[in-house]
Amino acid sequence: MPWFHCAALPRTSITARNAHPEVTRRRILDAAQKLFSEKGFEHTSMQDIVNELGNLSKGAIYHHFPGKEAILEELTHRDFATSHDLLNELRQRTDLTGLEKLRELMRRSITNETHLNIQRDAAQFLEDPTTLAHNLQSWQTTVANGFHTLIMDGVEDGSITTEYPREAAILLSLLLNYWVACAPTAADTEPRTRCVATMLAAIGLPVFNEELIDLTVRGFQAINAPSFYPEPHDTADDRNR
Repeated sequence: MPWFHCAALPRTSITARNAHPEVTRRRILDAAQKLFSEKGFEHTSMQDIVNELGNLSKGAIYHHFPGKEAILEELTHRDFATSHDLLNELRQRTDLTGLEKLRELMRRSITNETHLNIQRDAAQFLEDPTTLAHNLQSWQTTVANGFHTLIMDGVEDGSITTEYPREAAILLSLLLNYWVACAPTAADTEPRTRCVATMLAAIGLPVFNEELIDLTVRGFQAINAPSFYPEPHDTADDRNR
């Protein structure tokens, strides 16, 4: 999130089997995150994760996660928790105005390579109506609430003049996380970002400067870029991952 929270899988696939030592779960998640970043979600098999860990069997991994999608699901929620920690950190800053806090939240999110990699892998699941509905709800509630807290800080200190703080927070979240993030082509990303910037400035939320527009465009283009990962070998494990 810039909360640029492009996609989060709803918690449906993780079962009670995951109530096991957190250190093992964390090792599995860390290994999978590394491989997803290097190879992409589609080109990473469960056997790849086994090989990366070195001392866990495939059965042991399945004991904690029922499949590769469940691992990605948990990574998206871990990513959300990290973003929430960033929000709380910025809220405590006394050297920044509310507008500066909001810009810093967005800047640090859109330049976080780990965050972008997770979102790129998760974005493909937005084609599923249930996942899309889950995200649309999250963007206009949980994510918008995070924006709203910083906007209200800005209203209080005078750096933000909007008369529509709640509506501006929802617009910022929905338009960026869906309309801009899911632009049909890379060429559409910049004009959509500039359109959002103009709309928000018109209602008293001038959050976008040229630097942030440029970072946002490049970040979302990275999420939506055609896969650069090498084609996987068609092994039995790949076919059954």
